[in-house]
Formats: sequence, structure tokens, C-alpha cells
Amino acid sequence: MRRILLVLVVAFLALTLIPAASAQQATAQTVHVVQPGENLFRISLRYGVSMNAIAAANGISNPNLIFVGQRLNIPAGGVVPTPPPATPGGPTPVPPTQPPAQGGSYTVVRGDTLNSIARRFGTTSAAIASANGIANPNRIFVGQVLRIPTGTGPQPTPPPGGGTPPPPPPNTGFELGGHIFAFQFPDQMRGAGMSWAKSQIVWNQGDSPSAAGGAIEQARSRGFKILLGIVGNPAQLAANPTQYYQDFANYLGEVARLNPDGIEVWNEPNIDRQWPAGQISGQNYTQMLSAAFQAIKRANPNVLVISGAPAPTGFFGNRCTGQGCDDNVFIQQMASAGAGQFMDCVGVHYNEGILPPSATSGDPRGSSSHYSRYYTSMVNLYAGIFPNKPLCFTELGYVTPEGYPGGTLPTGFDWGNGNTLQEQAEWLAQAVQLARSSRRVRLMIIWNVDSTTTGADPQAGYAIVRNGQCLACITMGAAMGR
Repeated sequence: MRRILLVLVVAFLALTLIPAASAQQATAQTVHVVQPGENLFRISLRYGVSMNAIAAANGISNPNLIFVGQRLNIPAGGVVPTPPPATPGGPTPVPPTQPPAQGGSYTVVRGDTLNSIARRFGTTSAAIASANGIANPNRIFVGQVLRIPTGTGPQPTPPPGGGTPPPPPPNTGFELGGHIFAFQFPDQMRGAGMSWAKSQIVWNQGDSPSAAGGAIEQARSRGFKILLGIVGNPAQLAANPTQYYQDFANYLGEVARLNPDGIEVWNEPNIDRQWPAGQISGQNYTQMLSAAFQAIKRANPNVLVISGAPAPTGFFGNRCTGQGCDDNVFIQQMASAGAGQFMDCVGVHYNEGILPPSATSGDPRGSSSHYSRYYTSMVNLYAGIFPNKPLCFTELGYVTPEGYPGGTLPTGFDWGNGNTLQEQAEWLAQAVQLARSSRRVRLMIIWNVDSTTTGADPQAGYAIVRNGQCLACITMGAAMGR
């Protein structure tokens, strides 16, 4: 009965959201670009064509799995509203944001939510919903014209990475965890106040979810929640992105059925080490995230879905190139593509600090004012772009050569040679205190607990356990009230 009611509700919403005046006869050349919030059932009602017909015309094996930006060929025989012009060979470009007016009307563009529109006009989502007869504030669509209640006006947007972040989402708790490799120190982790463990799973097409199952069992047997950071193969992704998004989402759905506590969808997708060169953009990643989120939630709605944290960097000059994007640009692209609908928490990395997390200036390196130098400006940046989502630090750490083999860090990390284990312990504890008091950070995963990897990527330089001892576990435990 619940399923029948759900179908009826979706049908009603779909039919009420179709502007009848914009309908025209469909042709075999009709192409629909999937927008945030759409599913195949809703699209089939819009065009008067069955779900199966659209799925067959586009080679879709799973009608429940489509993603934002996907281009669908609509078979002839139905009716169709005139679609916005599409860019040949790519996703529909994001329309420029129209200047807000006082009162009057506003046309919804990709990435908008009722909350973001309300903030822009200095009103509330409830007021706009009431003025437009919107029963479900989570249901608006691209091209919808909204009447804005009078007496409201545009509100300034704080600059990324600076100023005061917006108020946090309500009821944001805080939990602490650690990225583990051998998982040999569960007692020290518990002493630090950690209740989560993170493991990374590398997936290749055709792999079974058995590795994920082993990581879940390992954490549960020690009494920890488990976050799986799941990444794929950039070369396989480059060969056929559309098919890869679906295959990857199907795999994540299989993993979700094994009941992990959280899944981070990919890792640092803004650099060519993790994503195919020439295909790096927040819009492309959002297509993957959209498919993944829907597959995970269908399989297990209790899984916490975290967006893949970008690499914090200013290397690309505040822009995107074929080799990568600065993370501020990348997450702005994600937001414009509607990524906020497809995550429970925003993934963040912070791992290049040489000052306490309370510092907001004074970094002695070049580009000392860059947001990625400071914990606070990273929080402000990500919270400003995704004000309605909590933040999840899936990597937060401080590198130090103390106790590291050879006593010095390799080139590229030598900026951290002045950090000591005592500073690492104090700064991690301070970061925990700041996160707990902010009410904006949902989860903080310390990078890392126990790596022994050295070389060009000195993971052991970030490890908080050195020779079986963990000074940071004591300081973080105190910060967590242990």
C-alpha cells in the first residue's frame, strides 16, 4: 500500500510541475537533460512516454538509476515542454544567476534550493512556499517561476574562505574517528574518544564487495563505526564515464546492503592523480555523486553519504585546468550542479597546517593568506558554499618528522619539518575542541592512526601512533571529555 501511495504522490507532483502551455509534439530527436530531483518515472509522465520505452532507447539496464546531466533520447509519440538549449557533447551549462529583485518573481536555476533562494531575498523558505502553494519545500524544479513575498531584498553572500560562516544546520552532533591501516591500536583510539574508523577501498570494475565486507567486520568486531572511503580506477572512468557512473553506483549500492555506517564517494576528485585529466570538474563529479547517492539510499537509507573531499590546493591559480581545479572552484561547481541534494555531509580535507588551528594568519610560507593554510578559513569556505549541510573532515592531520625514519620529511612535505609531536598532539586536540563547539562539523577523521608508509607520500609522518605510543590520543581524549 505504501508503494502505491508513493507512486500516486510522485505522479501527482510530476503532473503538477509540467507547464501545459509549453508542451509541443515530441519528435524522435527530442533530448532531455536530467535535472536535480528527477527520476525516470517523472520524466516519462512529462513526455507521455513509458519508462520502459525511455530506458530501451537509452540502453538503461536499471530504470532507477539516472544521474544529473545525463542526456536522454525521448522516443517519438509523446508531448514535451521545450527544453533549454544543451551544449553538444556535454552537460547543460548552468544558467547565470539572475539578479535578485525586491519582491517580484524569481526563476529557479540548477543548484537552487528553496533555502538558498530565501537567503538571497532575505526571507524564509516557508514564506516562499506559502506564497506559491508549495506543499513540499524540497520539490522545486529548474525553470519554475516563484513569486517572492514583498518586503524582502537580496542578502550579501560572504566571501569564500573569509568572514563569519552562516549559522550551522540544526541538530549537528560531533563524532571523532581515525583512518586506520593495520588496526592494531583500538584501545588508544578509544582513549582518544574515537568511535569511528575509516578504511579506503579501491574498486575496479567487476570486483565484488567482499573487501568492503571485511573492513566492516573488522571495525564492528572492535566496537567501532565504519566509514568506507571508496575510490575507483581513473583509467576505467576515462574510457566511458556514463557507464562507469552507473557501474560505480551499483557497486556502492551492493556495499550499502552490507550496512556500513558511512560511505565517502571517491577521494580528491579535483586532481588528476584521482580523476582523468581533461575531465576534472565539479559538474562531472556531481553526476557520479548523484548516481551514487541514489543507489546507496535505495539499498540502505541509514548510510551516511559523504561527498568526496577535494584536495585543498591553490596550485591551479583559482581556476580549473586539464590537470585539476582549486578546491574552492571545484566545490562551487558542485553546488551549481545541485550536489547539495546528493549528500548527507560535505567531505573536507585539511592536512597542510604548520600553525595551531585557531590561527587565521601568520603562515610563514608563500601565499600565506590562502584559505587552505588555516583550519578556520577551510571551515568558513565549505560552510559558506554548502550552508545547509554539515561538514565531515574525512582527513585532518598534522605532519611531523619526529619519530619518522631518517628524521626529515621528503621534498614536497619539507614545510612540515618544524612541527613536533607535541605540537601535533596539541593542534589535533584544539581542532577537536573547535569542531565540537562550532556545531557545524558532524565528523572528524584524523589522518592517520598507524601508517608506516614512507617515501614520496610520507603517510607515516602524519601517524599519531609512533613506536606504540600516542601522545595525541591523550590530548584528544581530554578534548573529548574522556
